[in-house]
Amino acid sequence: MSSFVLKMIAIITMTIDHAGDVFIGHISWMNYIGRIAFPIFAFQISEGYLHTKNKKNYLMRLLILAIVSQYPFWLFRSTYTSGFALNIFVTLFIGLIAIIGYEQCLEKMNKWIGLLLVVCLASTANLLKTDYGAFGVLLIFVFHFFKDKKLYLSIAYVILVLCNYLPSFIMSNFAYPYALLFVGTLVPLLFILLYNGKKGVDTKYILYGYYPVHLILLYVIHMIVC
Repeated sequence: MSSFVLKMIAIITMTIDHAGDVFIGHISWMNYIGRIAFPIFAFQISEGYLHTKNKKNYLMRLLILAIVSQYPFWLFRSTYTSGFALNIFVTLFIGLIAIIGYEQCLEKMNKWIGLLLVVCLASTANLLKTDYGAFGVLLIFVFHFFKDKKLYLSIAYVILVLCNYLPSFIMSNFAYPYALLFVGTLVPLLFILLYNGKKGVDTKYILYGYYPVHLILLYVIHMIVC
């Protein structure tokens, strides 16, 4: 399975997820399907770190997209909640900083300082209320840390996903939607393990443009039909 196929799966399931938020409400069956999207995007960040020729430019692209996408993201969220949050590109940006920071600590200091930095950055994502928060940043880092160890990656992935949903599952008196969100988030691991390391069709700029545009379109459609 190439990077192109993974990205297409992520884009389609993300759109389903967001359409569910706008037209049905949070949480619905569309959101269960939508859990497939983010882990694939997180994985693509770890892959991008390995293959990009200029990491500073990569960071800058994510930052620019985070800024450009924020207003469309606010419009989109206004259709179903009044809560504040920062868009997914902020999470991806912080996740990439976590990988870069860890690798630099590995070279100049030691891995424990690097791991502490990762935890601090994940906590920062939570404080900033980024989409997927600390879970998102840690997931990006897990893909990088265990990039050559599929068994350890799978175990760490399942534990991290479990830690993300278990508190809500317990606090909701074991409401089944959280169990389904957990299961939905496990599914993309299967796709990622089938990744063959090939790029396929270059969709980098398509994805960058698609994210803010589809949020605006969902907002406009909601204003017309609802």
